[in-house]
Amino acid sequence: MATAVLMPKQGQSVESCLIASWKKQPGDQVAAGETVCEVETDKALLEVESPASGVVLALFFQEGDEVPVLTTIAAIGEPGEDVSDLRPAGTVIQELSDTQEERQAVTAQAEAQETTEAVVSQFNSEPTGSVNISPRARNLAAKRNLDIAGLQGSGPEGRIIERDIQAALVKAPAMTPLARTMVTQGGYEAPARGSGAGGRILARDLSAMPAAPVHTKAVGGEEADEVKATPVKGVRKVIAERMLNSLQTTAQLTLNTTADARALKAYRQRLKQSQAELGLQTVTINDLILLAVSRTLLQYPELNARFTDETIYQYQDVHLGVAVDTPRGLMVPVIRRANILSLRQLAQEAKRLATACLDKTIAPDELTGGTFTVTNLGSFGIETFTPVLNTPEVGILGVGNINLKPVEGEGEVTFIPHLGLSLTINHQVIDGAPAARFLQTLAQGLAELELLLAL
Repeated sequence: MATAVLMPKQGQSVESCLIASWKKQPGDQVAAGETVCEVETDKALLEVESPASGVVLALFFQEGDEVPVLTTIAAIGEPGEDVSDLRPAGTVIQELSDTQEERQAVTAQAEAQETTEAVVSQFNSEPTGSVNISPRARNLAAKRNLDIAGLQGSGPEGRIIERDIQAALVKAPAMTPLARTMVTQGGYEAPARGSGAGGRILARDLSAMPAAPVHTKAVGGEEADEVKATPVKGVRKVIAERMLNSLQTTAQLTLNTTADARALKAYRQRLKQSQAELGLQTVTINDLILLAVSRTLLQYPELNARFTDETIYQYQDVHLGVAVDTPRGLMVPVIRRANILSLRQLAQEAKRLATACLDKTIAPDELTGGTFTVTNLGSFGIETFTPVLNTPEVGILGVGNINLKPVEGEGEVTFIPHLGLSLTINHQVIDGAPAARFLQTLAQGLAELELLLAL
């Protein structure tokens, strides 16, 4: 009996996943525990392992499909086993061998209709070039990417009809449905023989054809520009939808200020010079900012909150989201109960989560449940910016770089390093005054960092 491969449930909040890539194709041998495919949650890339050893009998979804969790996505077993009872409703089976089904697909009635069409079309069809072929046969050949040059027909006056195309397909190199679709849609070429069982051509055997440049229309006689078209899908699509939803469903207001960074820089220097066994030499300025934010939020619970279904939920503990830039897009892992962690513990957890995001090993539950987010663009030379809320959170802090700022005191102007801070709030549930007080308290805490650490 064939074994179902299920889309695994990834955490409590993940309802569906995107199939990023199939690592196995119908006909491939697979061992229990071996990766069958990679799937994407909102922002994490995960591997789905085979629950049994055997042959991949069928794939029920294609790359890019969004599939609900606990849905059967593939079948593993022995060649010849029936997998129809495992197929989810509304899906198409990409099976180990479909040539026999293709040969039997045309019924006697369809054959009779085909022959009638072939006879009639001799008199009232438009010329089709040097190849005498019926419309049904031509459509099937185009659909299956079959070269009809030199093909002998069995219809009236040697006309190629549908059963001739089907016979040619049987003799042609076997190709998986996914590979066939990729070739049919263009952009890929198939080899004469594939790496699958019996020379079956798999998707990985295909070679990409050079993409033709896309040109814009010439304006005013000027030469057209080359344009690269990139479909928005996968993680990028999820990010695009969430950013748009955030701006469309919340009233976002951003406040900007700066904080005296002298104490911040001095304390960071002391940590770098501390004893290695203390584990503090790798603490960064961003770690110190995270610590300051987690302590300051305890004084402003209205900002350590989430807004869902017209209800505000304020939290006693700070679950601090930290924006991480990855090659696959922005990810926001959450440091649980950041307010009770020591500086060393917080720095270690922030580094662990960031590394997991970059290594694609982050767990889905580690990307959910945040109550406030910090995003730092200071390393890119950004002074201030407008961070977008990570809904349903009601606040997000943007951190800029450190710049010298002229400050007047005792009759003279002194240039003092200051850190840029940008706070975006959901003005539906938070007024400007408490947000401004939070930002002011945070700036004071950073300026007097050792006093903040004593709290």
